[in-house]
Amino acid sequence: MSDIPSYMDDAPEPGVIAIPYQQLSADALDAILEDFVGREGTDYGDYSYSLADKKNQVLAQLQSGQATLLFDPVQQTCHIEMTQVLKQHGWDL
Repeated sequence: MSDIPSYMDDAPEPGVIAIPYQQLSADALDAILEDFVGREGTDYGDYSYSLADKKNQVLAQLQSGQATLLFDPVQQTCHIEMTQVLKQHGWDL
């Protein structure tokens, strides 16, 4: 049992699986990237990036292995998480 309150725990829910992004069609991957960067609300400081730039940054993280694509079969949703965070929660990627 973790001492971290559930609302602060960034571990994926049980049942969530990693999906190799390479197995998706280009259109499906593009839609997931667009949805992800559109909901993240990341602070880019004094820099302004286009939607295409943000998607390319996340794609580069997937390609380098820094990020992992996740699928939640219960919620029927995709999410992208930093691989390091997943490993901290015991994922073997």
